[in-house]
Amino acid sequence: MGNHLPDEQPAEEGDREYSGTTAEQPDSASRAESAEHPASAAGTEAGEPSRAERILRGLGYCGHYLHFHGGGRSGREPILCKLHRAGGSMSQLELGGQFELKAGSLSEILAKIEAAGLIERTRDPRDRRALTIRLTEAGMQEAQRAIEARRSFREQAFSNLTDEEQDEFIALLEKIRNRWEELA
Repeated sequence: MGNHLPDEQPAEEGDREYSGTTAEQPDSASRAESAEHPASAAGTEAGEPSRAERILRGLGYCGHYLHFHGGGRSGREPILCKLHRAGGSMSQLELGGQFELKAGSLSEILAKIEAAGLIERTRDPRDRRALTIRLTEAGMQEAQRAIEARRSFREQAFSNLTDEEQDEFIALLEKIRNRWEELA
């Protein structure tokens, strides 16, 4: 979790296509915003990002941060944590289902984790095709460190916001999610 991310990532031309429209051809909502608030839609000065672009960049940074520091959706850390929560072992098939991974992809990830000495894979004596994945002592320790780091992050991530601000933020995120589900 000690990796550093830049404060601001440069905008790429493709970054303007979050809603499926480009800055040159805004959708009807953007055109309405431009008519009501021309400075907010186009930026306050020429070349300045719009409010929507600034929000999307902020959300993009947060998403990147969470993905990067959380090991992605199916990387080493989430797999170790899942095994830990399952009591230290589970079948490879069950583990793959938890992460919606194809067997080959999961096998490749597990081979790397096994090479690091964090898991052991053994064949089920009742069904030689089935593999059981078990955390080693080192894997258990790394999983516990990751779980503690995640817990600590959750405690501190929004500590700069008051309880009221956090509640408002939750409501705003729910409102955004509902809108994006409509757009999908």
